Amino acid sequence: MCGLAGLFGPIDRFGRGKLEPLVKSMAGAITHRGPDAEGLWIDDEAQIGLGHRRLSILDLSPAGAQPMHSQDGRFVIAYNGEIYNFPALRQQLERRHGAIAWRGHSDTEVLVECFARDGIQATLDQVDGMFAMAVFDRQSRELSLIRDAFGEKPLYYGLWQGCLLFGSELRSFEAIPGFAPKMNLDALGDFFKYSYIPGAASIWQGIVKLPPAHRLVLTQNDITAGSLPEPVAWWDMTGDALAARGAAFEGSLSSAVDHADILMRAGTARRMVSDVPLGAFLSGGIDSSLTVAMMQASASNPVRTFSIGMAEDGFDESPAAAAVAKHLGTNHTELVLTPAQVQDAVPQISAVHDEPFADSSQVPTFLVAQMARRDVTVALSGDGGDEIFGGYNRYFQGPRVWRQASRLPGPVRKIAGAGLSALPASVIEALIKIAGPLSPKELAAGRASEKLQKLARVMAMPDESAFHDRLLATSDNPLAILSVDARLSALPHRLDPRAAALPFADRAMLIDTANYMPDDVLVKVDRAAMAVSLETRTPFLDRDLFRFAWSLPAGMRAGSGEGKTILRELLYRYVPRDLVDRPKAGFAIPVGRWLRTGLRDWAESELSEDALDQSGLLDTATIRRHWSEHLSGKRDHETMLWNVLMFQGWYRRQTERAPA
Repeated sequence: MCGLAGLFGPIDRFGRGKLEPLVKSMAGAITHRGPDAEGLWIDDEAQIGLGHRRLSILDLSPAGAQPMHSQDGRFVIAYNGEIYNFPALRQQLERRHGAIAWRGHSDTEVLVECFARDGIQATLDQVDGMFAMAVFDRQSRELSLIRDAFGEKPLYYGLWQGCLLFGSELRSFEAIPGFAPKMNLDALGDFFKYSYIPGAASIWQGIVKLPPAHRLVLTQNDITAGSLPEPVAWWDMTGDALAARGAAFEGSLSSAVDHADILMRAGTARRMVSDVPLGAFLSGGIDSSLTVAMMQASASNPVRTFSIGMAEDGFDESPAAAAVAKHLGTNHTELVLTPAQVQDAVPQISAVHDEPFADSSQVPTFLVAQMARRDVTVALSGDGGDEIFGGYNRYFQGPRVWRQASRLPGPVRKIAGAGLSALPASVIEALIKIAGPLSPKELAAGRASEKLQKLARVMAMPDESAFHDRLLATSDNPLAILSVDARLSALPHRLDPRAAALPFADRAMLIDTANYMPDDVLVKVDRAAMAVSLETRTPFLDRDLFRFAWSLPAGMRAGSGEGKTILRELLYRYVPRDLVDRPKAGFAIPVGRWLRTGLRDWAESELSEDALDQSGLLDTATIRRHWSEHLSGKRDHETMLWNVLMFQGWYRRQTERAPA
């Protein structure tokens, strides 16, 4: 796990002889991603520089250092990630090409030799891994920027004053003298709509993210022309999903669980290869528990596990995590969060993300990563299980809600939604307490007001696509809190047309796998972990497992109104059913409650009129009104307020950073 940065193109604007110090500064800005070593490769004639920061995981010797050349000298690579099946690729390479005088035993060396001997596309077809990489072909003088299949590792790029900048994080670009692009107001609007910036856009105009499973090939001519080509997909996720669905699994549930067991064991074992200490995040949910069970089945010693707890009803999964850890025999460490700890962490959280990001589970994710880093350098997580195996309630409850709501005339739905919205948060919470065990389990598990208000939002939607988009959005009216104009995205519109005829749940899973997962879930984990120099690996993000999941009948993914049927049945082979069968709680903090109590003073300082007026981008009066309603208990505005608070922290960092 590392970080990369670089420049390609004429650098006359910066002065002769400036390429090396510029690239060095860019790499230095992401030292947290790779504190163990720095590497630079400069070719003044080709006008390219690659910078690398190394977090040593495999082959700790200098033989694993980057940037790395292929033995024939043609390819140079700077790479962030891990290739889990590199031992198999190495054996295959030797079978095809004969004995190779390997310099070390790193996955980087295997990768660059595969590129040199088999070609880039042929290699990508075979890899199981997570990566963002810059590969320069010294023969053709082409630069390839490549991102992994599911978007685990970030890669930004864009033109700035005649040069191509690229890197793992935007803060590398900030190291360039005078780097001050205009803010992308449409991306800002999307942030306030979804709590993250979806798709290829970034917060800066002209700077974009390389999409998952894509490759961008560039030459000097492209940069001189000032017009970059479009990235090309090296893996067709939708095509694979549809092909797997067409060749449906026809065996029994038991045989499907057997096959899932084989794939999960093998994929997890590949992700446990490490020359440094390794552990896992354990929430006690299906995905993390199954990940740890697979790890423990392959390990000769107790696996190190780490969990975060919250002393709040509906939010605290730490007892469940501890019970799973005890049953599996792991070496378990737990931290129970208080509002004071969250408040202390917030300034660090603002610095972790170099563009606005406001998934509130970013806080416990950062803190559990910080805790784990004291004992391990690599941690496995259960991310991806929900999107690939149908774990979110919206997949199986969404169609039912829409069927029922769409039977009513639009005006009636609007009135019903307005009625639900009018209920004060305090009244909803009181009614749930009074109803006790009679309450629907989804409401009794916590966040009742938030969930009912979400139901109110979606009821009045004119069609199924708008209904789905409103399910994904975290804000009722994001433009109302902005004082500038912005155009908003609609994520269902990004669905590949080939998948348009699929049932709601399948379409929703594809949309989430292509958007919410790489742009929210994986961003949260990558930035939180890399901020403390911790590598994370995810066994569920495996293309073979993805194809298998899409071959399963719908009932094996979401049977009996519950998601991840196949994963549950597999987990029951390792962990007693009563330890893991409970409502999904997620990995969030009780933002709404804590903003009224332990976080109130901090929030008030960030939401004061003076603070809100600073950027000139926010509608101060609207936000102040929402804050007042939230404090009084009249409405629950926790998500919108958290979005504003996270934006405020990000914006302050932008204004306070010294000019490069």
